[in-house]
Amino acid sequence: MAVSLSSGVRSALSSLQSTAAQAAASQLKLATGKKVNSAVDNPVNYFTAASLNDRSSQLTGLLDGISNGIQTIQAASKGIDGITKLVNSLQSTLKQAQTDAAQNRPTKAGTALATASEAALTSKSLKDIALDKRIVDDNGATANTATATYAGNVGGATLAAGDEAVTSISLTSGSTTYTASFLSTNSTVRDVVNEINKSGVATAFVDEKGQLNVKGNGSDKVQFGIGTTTFTPAAAGAPTSAEITTAGTASTTLATGATSDNTDFGFALTDNSAAGTSITSSGITSAVRSNLIDQYNDIRDKIDDLAKDSSFNGINLLKGDRLSIQFNEKTGKNQTKLDIQGSDVTSDNLGIVKAGNTQLTGQVNFQNDSDLDSATKALTGALTSLKSLSSTFGANLSVAQTRQDFTKDLADTLSTGAANLVNVDANAEAANLLALQTRQQLSQTALSLSNQSEQAVLRLF
Repeated sequence: MAVSLSSGVRSALSSLQSTAAQAAASQLKLATGKKVNSAVDNPVNYFTAASLNDRSSQLTGLLDGISNGIQTIQAASKGIDGITKLVNSLQSTLKQAQTDAAQNRPTKAGTALATASEAALTSKSLKDIALDKRIVDDNGATANTATATYAGNVGGATLAAGDEAVTSISLTSGSTTYTASFLSTNSTVRDVVNEINKSGVATAFVDEKGQLNVKGNGSDKVQFGIGTTTFTPAAAGAPTSAEITTAGTASTTLATGATSDNTDFGFALTDNSAAGTSITSSGITSAVRSNLIDQYNDIRDKIDDLAKDSSFNGINLLKGDRLSIQFNEKTGKNQTKLDIQGSDVTSDNLGIVKAGNTQLTGQVNFQNDSDLDSATKALTGALTSLKSLSSTFGANLSVAQTRQDFTKDLADTLSTGAANLVNVDANAEAANLLALQTRQQLSQTALSLSNQSEQAVLRLF
């Protein structure tokens, strides 16, 4: 049997059901935190938010790869910093070696330019007699002999009456050659010593035995030549500069050729050409320099070891590995990424060769000054290469870090945009739910009143 409801009860019941449905919807929104929980709620917002969240998730997933790439670059950068310090240590070792004077400098003492009989006649030391002797033979009667009244000469050339003389000196050590010519009509051995000492290639002195000594400033062998030629000026008085230059050319030929006058100064070097005889190393090695060789080679080996250990997650940019960092979620032509090609950093590739005590190809001879100079230049070049590589890695690191920050911000922006489309305003929805609950209570009261009005008929009985 069907139950018939009055219009008042039916209206109150309908309002109560509607309020309960709305309250249930508000409770769902508050429980999920979203105002759009399915495509039914709002298809446009639902699918747009899903797309934004999907891209945000993909970008967030790329952050791990970017972070690993940054750490890989930083590992290589730290490796370069360590290698730079090791190269600086090598420079310090070389400086220590250079501070200790080389013991193998080419040195030669000529035969004595003064004799005991001359010392007896002049009452001077053999050294002073040799230094005071003139270069040219200006006294044929007593050539090369010093007396109480005559300084003597070494007979570099025979000077006739009215003639002038020009003397040239030639010194070659390694790739450095020094030549000089000077008017020597009245010059002495002392002038020759002074001229050699100006060269920067070698030094000269006369010892107590009256011997002229020539010692190379470096460790390379020295070709030494001296020649004197005479000429007759066209006019009486001082010769012209052109005449001196012409005579100087001739004396330079004597200084560098097979007819060098070395023997006049006590040197048995009859040929000063590159292929001829020369002043060579004494063969004595410096103990200090020798002891520094192992230190130098050990630090050099540590450069290779440090480069091998500068890897991160299996990628080592200091051993020639390639690093690729992906920046967006696309593929193919639309993909953006950073490719970094590493370099194989080794002591050999940096131009840092091993050290030794001998002159060998591909080895720095610690006993040789010019080798030490070359090694110092090589280390300077190595530091330049390391700075360039460090600068490249630094620029790549800056790009990667910038893209990392950008990707984080973009992912946050996408997530925020998606949230704005589907997330509920909790405060507004809570207020709405409270209003619905109040309405629900009122509806329940209205339903109760409607029932009471129908029950009033029972009072008639």
